[in-house]
Amino acid sequence: MKFFFLNLFFPALLAVLGLASATLTPVVQAATPAELLSGYTAQAASPAVPSRGQQFFTSRHGREWSCSSCHGMVPTQAGKHAATGKSITPLAPAFNPERFTNSAKTEKWFRRNCNDVVGRECSAAEKADILSWLLTLKP
Repeated sequence: MKFFFLNLFFPALLAVLGLASATLTPVVQAATPAELLSGYTAQAASPAVPSRGQQFFTSRHGREWSCSSCHGMVPTQAGKHAATGKSITPLAPAFNPERFTNSAKTEKWFRRNCNDVVGRECSAAEKADILSWLLTLKP
């Protein structure tokens, strides 16, 4: 009887622990800037507008900073954090191939930066517009 209980209990315990560890392990989702743009555009249910993205990026939205406060008016060169002075690598993907290649990282930075700039999370349409403008910047 004791072995019967262990034979039933132990595999179930391992399955539960396996599921728990799977949910705690972050999944890194590799992407391309074009794939991310496509996702944001689909979420917004409207096409991205690069000029609107540039306007959003360079304007203040009732807060102390704009995106360009740290990333530069044209983010093709290194920027500098307005408060800490920390160097920021170029934001435009053509000038920094690592940008917008990890969806989790992209979402993390959009969430943080939009909160600083706009005081809320950016909408999918705003993200699509910004990313579409950044993709127009070429060497």
